[in-house]
Amino acid sequence: VQLVESGGGLVQAGGSLRLSCVASGRTFSSFFLGWFRQAAGKEREFVAGISRSGGGTYLADSVKGRFTISRDNAKNTVYLQMNSLKPEDAGVYYCAGDLLGGTYYDTREYESWGQGTQVTVSS
Repeated sequence: VQLVESGGGLVQAGGSLRLSCVASGRTFSSFFLGWFRQAAGKEREFVAGISRSGGGTYLADSVKGRFTISRDNAKNTVYLQMNSLKPEDAGVYYCAGDLLGGTYYDTREYESWGQGTQVTVSS
């Protein structure tokens, strides 16, 4: 699976961004997708995940109430809507696909990764 993210940029605290990730190479609706982020000097961390149908969504506690994950299987695209952004949300955001096991928040469980898109939040 090939994954390509877009939508990152610079935003003021309190602002919004919507990230997109387009997948190719396999039937899009056949795999679980996740969003992770990595701040400078920190480990990559889970942000959100979504089931194959889109009926199940999972969010890290730090983003609940502010971020929403969704997918459009007809467009082979998964989205991350980020509202009320905080400086601590800054980092490189990665799309991950094809969950190998059941632990959706573990980076080791994903087979495919995008190149990442930078999100910068100014205070």
